[in-house]
Amino acid sequence: MGKAAVVILLKVLMILISTAWLSLWLLKPTNLWTRKWKAAESSARNTVFGYYGLDFTVYTFPVIAVAMIGLVYLKLQSWGQRNSRQIRSSTAAFSNPLVTSSLVGILSGVEILSVFLFILFLAWTFYTRISHDFTKLTPMESLKLDLWQLKFLRVATRFGLLAEACLALLLLPILRELAVFRILGIQFEVSVRYHIWLGTAMICFATFHGASTLFIWGVSHYIQDEITKWQRTGRIYLAGEITLVVGLVMWITSLPQIRRKRFEIFYYMHHLYIIFLVFFLLHAGDRHFYMIFAGVFLFCLDKLLRILQSWPQTHILSARLYPCKVVELILPKDTGLKYTPTSIIFMKIPSISRFQWHSFSITSSSTIDHHTMSVLVKCDGRWTTSLYDNIRAQLDSDADKMKSIPVAIEGPYGPASLTFLRYDNLLLVAGGIGITPFLSILHEIAATQGNGSSRYRLPSRIQLIYVVKKSQYIGLLKSVSSLLQNHPSNKCHLKLKVFVTQEKQCGATLGEMLNEASQVQSVHFGLKGPIYAIHGTQSLYWTAALAGIASITFLVFLICFNHIFVPSGKNTSGHHSSKLAVSSKMKAPKEKSPSWVADILIISSFIISLACTSLVAIVLRWRRLKKEEAPLVSSKEEKVQQLSSIETKGVVEEEHEVHFGGRPNLEDIVVISFLTHRNDGISSDEFSKFLNETNGSDIGVLVSGPETMKEAVASLCQQKSGCFQIGHKEKKPYLSFHALTFTL
Repeated sequence: MGKAAVVILLKVLMILISTAWLSLWLLKPTNLWTRKWKAAESSARNTVFGYYGLDFTVYTFPVIAVAMIGLVYLKLQSWGQRNSRQIRSSTAAFSNPLVTSSLVGILSGVEILSVFLFILFLAWTFYTRISHDFTKLTPMESLKLDLWQLKFLRVATRFGLLAEACLALLLLPILRELAVFRILGIQFEVSVRYHIWLGTAMICFATFHGASTLFIWGVSHYIQDEITKWQRTGRIYLAGEITLVVGLVMWITSLPQIRRKRFEIFYYMHHLYIIFLVFFLLHAGDRHFYMIFAGVFLFCLDKLLRILQSWPQTHILSARLYPCKVVELILPKDTGLKYTPTSIIFMKIPSISRFQWHSFSITSSSTIDHHTMSVLVKCDGRWTTSLYDNIRAQLDSDADKMKSIPVAIEGPYGPASLTFLRYDNLLLVAGGIGITPFLSILHEIAATQGNGSSRYRLPSRIQLIYVVKKSQYIGLLKSVSSLLQNHPSNKCHLKLKVFVTQEKQCGATLGEMLNEASQVQSVHFGLKGPIYAIHGTQSLYWTAALAGIASITFLVFLICFNHIFVPSGKNTSGHHSSKLAVSSKMKAPKEKSPSWVADILIISSFIISLACTSLVAIVLRWRRLKKEEAPLVSSKEEKVQQLSSIETKGVVEEEHEVHFGGRPNLEDIVVISFLTHRNDGISSDEFSKFLNETNGSDIGVLVSGPETMKEAVASLCQQKSGCFQIGHKEKKPYLSFHALTFTL
């Protein structure tokens, strides 16, 4: 009861802080806020805190505080949701698909509402700013511009503020350890698309801002004077131009046409964000930078913690090569590392690339596998093909000459609780390699049934629809064949329906096709001496503490540096004549330090705070590694041998179905277009049959596969779910849709 009260208190506190921070953005364009804030900054100048401390505390720290409180909230919340069921609510319908389109993807009601409110906020900000500008518009003596040119220049300037608003949120969706979106139940691989939306909007606003400014300079014949100007105070135009060019390069190289075909170009070009942020600070100034500094602060700290987490490197214990050109990697993990199903890890293999990280879904369960974790890798790109060829070369060489493959691991990252266990029934729809997150779910269910634990309430029925191009992919299900046997003692009933779309009917049964996995080739790498296991992310409590340490350290050094390097603006002459005071104020601008000095102090303080936080994180990491015992490699090899000897004779053939030739039902079909542009589909009859068998219960629908498959299933959920039919006499099934993304 005490923990429940703390969870509620933390939730209320996060809501209050978030509301206050959002209110600042709404009030900032108004004249009232401008007057009050200038007075507050003037008062803060006479304190040790300074205006910079006030700006950081008011504009930046609230988001950091929400992230810190959210980590504690997630830790406490995960303890209280282990045996709870999903509660059906009329408001829950807003989280289900509302719009499905190939252009915008799958959008829920919450997402549409959030986008609408954000657009409304941008319109409010622009209108308030520009209407105030036009009422006080005066000709510029330095640039002899016409009235229309002045108005157009003000419009361009205000578009820059819209880009700033997008930049303030841009980095929050891609946080991993300090993930703010996890508080809302949104995982990293899903929230990445919000980063794409915000980045596209920011670049559009920034491009209009820069291009319009250059246009006004051009028509007024001042472009040659202004374009290369590096001002001592105020806006630095050259820094803004560099920021825009770097942003455009990053955005162009992140387009799907380049990101999917030339991932290396996208990955390396995206590291230009350091140059982008530094020159944005120099262009916009410190006061504007504090508005977007929260995301930058959390992102850099998150990046630092991930770098430390991936050290030291571990090694691949063994690998299995499937006929469908899929590689299963077995990695060592610490026995104390626990993760939830559908979690992902990021992997770097220095022998292939020293800088590239790739994400993979974990297929194993930490409940069963105490010493290892496994991932499946489909080899269809340069990086993955190099991995496959490397392991194949090891297989063809002598056993004595096999060399271990070092890898660096980040993660695992996954949901804070076992959300899929909240439903009465589960419908899993997978396409190709999209089966990987579902394997971890099925392994977790098998582990819960195997040990007879009543810790979790399992779904009573699970239906797995697996759509593949070739029957070779069916072998990936061999590790969960124990669930396919459906013993009477099993708490949940699993039914499998496989649709092979590019092969004709063969005489083999499901059990025989599963046994074809015996063609899998195993590779056991030679390991000399002890190796480090994967320890996973830092404790949520410690991560929150590190964020607090970084914030305090930054603020302390920022205050110290400003008092040392920036001349004080106070009048130290006491109560002398007012004329002297006025004359000193008139001369003050000539004695002011360049505006970039304050920017350099921010960068310096931030680097020092990250360095101090790194020392604390390294000590914590070293303590964890010191407790680790040398892993027993022999136990890992036994694990792989057990996997390769799984028997599938008990599979009940009549309960499971295998269909060949594409579409399961030619009359009621939702067409799904795969990479080969072949028409395959999920039948609405399959949905209807499953819904009738569940008698109006709550159903979790999880989809992992091509985007077209997700859109088709989302549309069927809209049609079949009774979540909007609240007043209907007959109880309708409630379908809760979840799309799992395994590629970024």
